Amino acid sequence: MWRNSVDQFTPSTDPVLNSVMWSAIVALLPLLTFFILLAVVKTRAHVAGAFALLAALLVGIFAFQMPAGLALLSATQGGVFGAFPVLWIVIMAVWLYQVTVLSGRFEDLRRVFDVIGKGDVRLQAVLIAFCFGGLLEALAGFGAPVAITATMLLALGLPPLRAAAAVLVANTAPVAFGAMAIPITTAAGLTGLHATDIASVVGRQAPLLATIVPLILLFILDGRKGLKDCWPAALVVGFSFATAQFLCSNFFSYELTDIVASLVGLGAAVLFFRVWTPKGSVEARERLGAAFDAASKNTASTTTAGGGSRRATAVAVSEAAADRLTPTRTWLALFPYFLVIVVFGIAKLWKLGADVPAFLASTDVRIPWPILHDALVNAEGKPVSSTIYSFQWLSTPGTLLLITGLIVAFVYSKYNDGGRYPITVANAVKEIGRTIYRMRWAGLTIITVLALAYVMNFSGQTVSIGTWLAGTGTFFAFLSPVLGWIGTAVTGSDTSANALFAKLQQTAGLKAGIDPNLLVAGNTSGGVVGKLISPQNLAIAASAVNLEGKESVILRKVVGWSVALLLVLCTLSYLQSTHLLGWMLP
Repeated sequence: MWRNSVDQFTPSTDPVLNSVMWSAIVALLPLLTFFILLAVVKTRAHVAGAFALLAALLVGIFAFQMPAGLALLSATQGGVFGAFPVLWIVIMAVWLYQVTVLSGRFEDLRRVFDVIGKGDVRLQAVLIAFCFGGLLEALAGFGAPVAITATMLLALGLPPLRAAAAVLVANTAPVAFGAMAIPITTAAGLTGLHATDIASVVGRQAPLLATIVPLILLFILDGRKGLKDCWPAALVVGFSFATAQFLCSNFFSYELTDIVASLVGLGAAVLFFRVWTPKGSVEARERLGAAFDAASKNTASTTTAGGGSRRATAVAVSEAAADRLTPTRTWLALFPYFLVIVVFGIAKLWKLGADVPAFLASTDVRIPWPILHDALVNAEGKPVSSTIYSFQWLSTPGTLLLITGLIVAFVYSKYNDGGRYPITVANAVKEIGRTIYRMRWAGLTIITVLALAYVMNFSGQTVSIGTWLAGTGTFFAFLSPVLGWIGTAVTGSDTSANALFAKLQQTAGLKAGIDPNLLVAGNTSGGVVGKLISPQNLAIAASAVNLEGKESVILRKVVGWSVALLLVLCTLSYLQSTHLLGWMLP
């Protein structure tokens, strides 16, 4: 139903020629504008985002008959949301990394992963991007894992393009349970389905991705040679992560799924490396152009020199000893990331004595967006809840990362090893401004993309696309993940994709005789492979590896993986709706 009056507007799914199909085709124009400009014309991401936003406004006003003032107000709410909390989270994540770099402690962290990964840069990259990235996704989400792990891979000496592609692909399997499984919690709240039921089905889909993603990462990093040399380790990491993901989501706590899975995957790798050694590690470093640290160079030189002079060997041993990781240096290198776990764990889970999550939530300021909140109503004439902007000044992951970074800077300034690790709290705070300046274009992209998403959502364009796809009957089980893929590709958030389409998935399932939990789970799982082509994430990755303006290059590197993994999920979802794989459902 569509209603447009002077005071109120209710979006419709079929305003173009009274046809859902034609309305959906027209609604796709802003998305096509963005991806064509980005991938074909090769404009910068913020330019593509601006033109796509303009296209969404024109489609919303002239095709979907949304009043121009409301369309512009929708864009402003999306832009503000893009700036805070989304961009705030990303900036703080990159800033926390910069604090470790300024202090010099990041070099020690590289050595820690060098030890864990048996000196193989490919396995180090897999553990950082997949396991450590999964842990960050569980705690923060919203771009933080991509921002932090991309900079870490760059610091390992990996080529920027490969580093960006690897972290984007790695940031798939954990996303469904990201930010304490908020996508699933959101879907349950909108549909009235039990979150545990949705999580159980997601836990029987996402682990398939978790099993194969580490193998894909090896291929991205070092081609077939990387797969041939290191596939056993990648399989162990992926399978252990997937197993823990399935067990935790089905039998323990779905909110803690990614935390448990990430730690299990990392622990399995440590144990496996005790009985297995990768092949071709030195050659891989040379192929990838990844620099050795001082200790590695010295070790390599003394190993290959064979009959070299005793003096050269003594010098190498002396330099290696000076750079040797001590327990204290190891702990301080890992300290920021353990602190992230502690801070986010308290903020999200602590309820002993004091309910910290409830207290933080109570500090949120809910602001009905001026004019828009009263004017945009649903079919029952009630204001749409999404027009209320939540200013999460304290509870947002960005502010929690700020608190973490300040504590880290203070600790590092006190334990600087006689000036070996120079940093002050004042210099760390100044780095915030420098980080904001470096990320200005990526930030503009994020803001324009979120503005685009809000215009498409509020005018009815996104729901029109979803309704059109839902008209395919039982075959909708195959297309169900596509909706989540589209929603996450546009908004950069699996949570937002569920907010857009979870209710539609439930309704379509009831009409087609398909388990609604399966379709809502399919929406959630499909969203995870849409995230790696999200303009928001592309901009974050490009900024983190110093490839601003090269988002189109990164997109071409990862879009094939996104589509291939989507087809895998579509096939799995369809087969789970039939007797062939119906036994997989709880």
